Amino acid sequence: MVTTEVHRLIADMQSGKIRALSRAISWVESQTPQSSELLEKVYALAKAPWVIGITGVGGAGKSSLVPHMAKYFANQGHRVAVLAVDPSSPISGGALLGDRIRDNGGQQHPNIFFRSVASRGGQGGLATCVSDLTRVVSTAGFDIVLIETVGAGQSELAILNVAHTIVLIHAPGLGDDIQAQKAGVMEIADVLIVNKADKPGADDAVLMLQQALLLSEKNAHMHEGLNQFTNLQAHWHPPVVSTIAIEGKGIVQACEQLQAHFAFMQLDGGYEKRNHVHVMKRMNDYIKQLVLERLAHQIQAPAVKIRMEKELISDRHDPLGTARELADAFFPSQATHSEFSQLLRQSSQKEIAP
Repeated sequence: MVTTEVHRLIADMQSGKIRALSRAISWVESQTPQSSELLEKVYALAKAPWVIGITGVGGAGKSSLVPHMAKYFANQGHRVAVLAVDPSSPISGGALLGDRIRDNGGQQHPNIFFRSVASRGGQGGLATCVSDLTRVVSTAGFDIVLIETVGAGQSELAILNVAHTIVLIHAPGLGDDIQAQKAGVMEIADVLIVNKADKPGADDAVLMLQQALLLSEKNAHMHEGLNQFTNLQAHWHPPVVSTIAIEGKGIVQACEQLQAHFAFMQLDGGYEKRNHVHVMKRMNDYIKQLVLERLAHQIQAPAVKIRMEKELISDRHDPLGTARELADAFFPSQATHSEFSQLLRQSSQKEIAP
């Protein structure tokens, strides 16, 4: 059952009240008691927006490019939400950089919403709640979401779990990291951007990336971007685009390639496939979270803590052995698949019961 407070907040979001949207995001980030009710309603109401993940090593110019991209789409009539994932404060857990003004001092576009989100130790520098936040902003009428990651380089594969289109930003002079990226984030990039194209070595960086992307004879004979064949099949060959963010150069070309990738996903059904993958991943994350929370609650019970301390003090058990015994007590290894499935169903029913 959704409370009146949640109903009112959603109604305010749908009517365009930005303060209500900010409050909803804060609920989800902080995992307040109302957040689960809010998300239950949000997932039922909102379609998945087009999510563009923007990643790359620190210093490549992500924070300079994102506002230009947001303005490009906003000027076309879209409502664009920018979720900038920042490092977390070790004290408060919040985003260290706060709500940054990223439009280079200009007047913020009325169709653009900026919000910094704390990574909170999420895998690959990506907050685990970001997937939920894309649906929250969609409820408020934003149809495109740009996610700017922390900038952990090739470890940022977690963006696959959230984004439909992935942009890798590189820049000359940041070290010879292209070889390392081949085995990581470069393999999942849909569009590659070499920013700071006015710097020495920019042309070489573009060439290196283009050569690295020619992984087969088939790809070598394709042009960058969308390739449509006579048999109605389509193939996407990641393009490499040069930009100079501080001058706003190359932004149109980069965004046109993003739109071409969106069109490609519509042709081959990739958009809905990625939506399905994202929702399944989020469900699995929630199951793990619920199990860990309930296990932690059980372990904190006085009787269990006393037993653990006695066994460790007696020198008959080491920490690993004691932990294994506790795990076997709570989750017997001989439990059948059907018993485990039934346990999960019962747990889910209790979780959503009013």
